[in-house]
Amino acid sequence: MHKIGFLLMIVFASNCFAELDWVTALDGNHRSEANKNRDVYRHPRETLEFFGLAEGQTIVELSPGGGWYSEVLAPLAKNGIFYAAHFSPNAPSGYAKKSLGRYLQKLGSNMDIYGGIVLTELSSKENIQIAPPNSVDLVLAFRNFHSWLRGDNLKNVLRASHSVLKSDGTLGIVQHRSRQSLSLDKMKSTGYITEEFLISKVEEAGFKLSARSEINANARDTANHPKGVWNLPPSFAGGEKEKDRYADIGESDRMTLRFKKQ
Repeated sequence: MHKIGFLLMIVFASNCFAELDWVTALDGNHRSEANKNRDVYRHPRETLEFFGLAEGQTIVELSPGGGWYSEVLAPLAKNGIFYAAHFSPNAPSGYAKKSLGRYLQKLGSNMDIYGGIVLTELSSKENIQIAPPNSVDLVLAFRNFHSWLRGDNLKNVLRASHSVLKSDGTLGIVQHRSRQSLSLDKMKSTGYITEEFLISKVEEAGFKLSARSEINANARDTANHPKGVWNLPPSFAGGEKEKDRYADIGESDRMTLRFKKQ
């Protein structure tokens, strides 16, 4: 075999089996100590490995909020494409504008880490396009299913996710979980969702559940708090009242579900 051709084969093979940069993703200076301390509750490496994140993929993070998971994903996606589907700058609510503004500040704070993120809009309109159709390997949703329920936007979000995924692409969802039956109104107001309800809605949108994980489970969380999930850390919505008790519980009990596009 010609020497150049042999070398090209070596380079191609090494790229195919390149390892993700978990050291930078989890321990890099772009992450605050406060955010790193939450890894014990959110298990980012185990979660992303369960969802099948791999080198060179095209991924979408839905509603990334302030960017806690984007901090981890950005270094891992540097050799692929990373779309962050956030609020529209024309969104009517002040909350949406402030949330987007904080995210943009994060992106601008470290272009070496975040410069490759492609920002798209996840609006309430029908036929929203969060990435090119049939181009994405992995769509990720972290603790935001209840928000789409409250905004009556769930069908649009799932439809948009389905349209951008490649054939047999993956939708990964982490969501606050109630193990007891809840009304739809309670799900909206508390942030907790039952697995049965979530799975049924996602499968109605053209996905099939392929695996469950208890990576992010927390048996100490009863999912029954006066202010819902927001009583727990990091929000502590009840203020100093019983803060120590909620801190001892830790972050919420969460389901971790992997779906495949059908």
